[in-house]
Amino acid sequence: MNNDCLSTTVDMVCEMLMAKQFEEVVVEIFRKNRIDGTALLLLSDSDLKELGIVALGDRKKIQKLIEELPKKRSGLQKVFRDPVHGHIELDPLLVKIIDTPQFQRLRYIKQLGGKYHVYPGACHNRFEHSIGVAHLAGELVEMLKKQQPDLGISDDDVLCVMVAGLCHDLGHGPFSHVFDGYFIKEASRKNPAIRKGWTHEDASAEMFDHLLEENDLSSEPLFEVEGNRTFIKEMITGKPVTVQPLLSSPPQAPHEHDWKYSGRGKEMSFLYEIIANKETGIDVDKWDYFERDCYYTGLNCNFDMRRTMKLARVIEVPEDKRRHICIRDKEAFNLYQMFHTRFSLYKRAYKHPTVNGIELMIRDALIAADEYLEIPGKPNEAGDEEPHMCRMSQAIEDMYAYTLLTDSVMQQILMSQDKRLEEAQRLLHRIQKRDLYKCVVNRVWEVEETVPDKGEMSKQIVGMHHDDEVELKEDDIVIDVVKFNYGMKEENPIDHVWFYTKDEPDVSKRIEKEKISALLPGTFQEQYIRVYCKERNPDKESAVEMCFKRWYEEQLQSKHLQETPPRPSSETITTTTAEKSNAASRRLFHSY
Repeated sequence: MNNDCLSTTVDMVCEMLMAKQFEEVVVEIFRKNRIDGTALLLLSDSDLKELGIVALGDRKKIQKLIEELPKKRSGLQKVFRDPVHGHIELDPLLVKIIDTPQFQRLRYIKQLGGKYHVYPGACHNRFEHSIGVAHLAGELVEMLKKQQPDLGISDDDVLCVMVAGLCHDLGHGPFSHVFDGYFIKEASRKNPAIRKGWTHEDASAEMFDHLLEENDLSSEPLFEVEGNRTFIKEMITGKPVTVQPLLSSPPQAPHEHDWKYSGRGKEMSFLYEIIANKETGIDVDKWDYFERDCYYTGLNCNFDMRRTMKLARVIEVPEDKRRHICIRDKEAFNLYQMFHTRFSLYKRAYKHPTVNGIELMIRDALIAADEYLEIPGKPNEAGDEEPHMCRMSQAIEDMYAYTLLTDSVMQQILMSQDKRLEEAQRLLHRIQKRDLYKCVVNRVWEVEETVPDKGEMSKQIVGMHHDDEVELKEDDIVIDVVKFNYGMKEENPIDHVWFYTKDEPDVSKRIEKEKISALLPGTFQEQYIRVYCKERNPDKESAVEMCFKRWYEEQLQSKHLQETPPRPSSETITTTTAEKSNAASRRLFHSY
């Protein structure tokens, strides 16, 4: 048989089957359906069943034969045109995943949620982002495989990494982070039955399993290999999947006792840094959404991901005896640019005060509709009853219902004739008419690291109101705490990156910030308290602003009294406190 399977004719395929001693009836099925080399490589177990190959033994034998065939993947790949990355080529298996209802739902979930109401160009969806991540994941792992063949990266490893990149966002709900960041948190606070700590990454892993089962993709050769599905889900979630070890599994080596993942061994630890890098935050997911979100919002992206990718190298780090993806030392400033791009996107787009207000309104509308808007869930096993109906907040436990949950829920609410949805409709109509929650306070939190509980803060701020002419209730305001950082809270993420030099390409090292530039930031996180007034009422807005000012001055005074050591004169202490409080009041507000 020709070494290039793509040039294999129907007759050559039939000859090969006869040489492998398949029965004439099987050979005739292939001849009748004109199965050539290209078609042969695309056949799944379900395809073989449809062709009429009933015997399981024959199907497994054919699948094994297909796996052993020499392949040229590039000739089988489907080409997509992407505005960010240009032409993208994807393996047929990824195309099969894309052509499923579970993946296609990502077409109807905005990548930037409510930001579209502020940035009219931000109309892109999770669908194209996921394809972009799969593409970049494939480029990076293929480059590592080519440049460092001693790493032992297999074809299955490459495909698993690409599948993980493609499926990493399957679990996003309506309006992306509005759903998990705002809606589910608020729903679980109001209803203890809602799972606390739920994340869209966990839902992505669950939806991945659901997608494979519902579309007969579990029998694809890649997913039948032990460990591959677990490996993919571990890359998606960034945490280990608990599996029972086989009785035949060899005992774990002593040096691997600290290795928590089961999809791949410790020697392949670097593969877990490609999709969701928990070590440094440098991964292809961010590379795609930085560039894609900047492109669609019209903001600048100063980070050159192509250069960083070309200068990536895997090195075993003595400190933890694991292989990590290390970056050339001269790329350190480019990485700072990457994290500054993240900071800038959060500051100017993701957490823009107006965006923040709109997304809080969307959250409140979804909360108001949750009890009354029902979604069909898992079909009844008997098949003779209506499917189970569930709320939006319950859909996270039912992948059948979750598949139907997209941004279209906004239109469902607006078009509904159900009187019980009037409050949700009122909020959504306000968004359409630009009658938004007003941000009256946008203040850097300087008192202490931990911001008080938002509910308690709301109660205390309203408690400062003493004007009988203007009524002010806790329900009149919404408080949000917004954090801006480089992705690792107060830490400098570059402190966690391993570098190498031109002279020592196999030696990992850290680079101190001062050796890169004296103009880099010294602080890597700031927190803002934002207070929104739900009604567009100037008197009420002024009252909220004044109440916050009184409350914040009280916080500053309390902090100063705790920090100031005892002094001989109480008068001195009082004077100092007053001076500091007055100084703080003078710089108190920076509102949008």
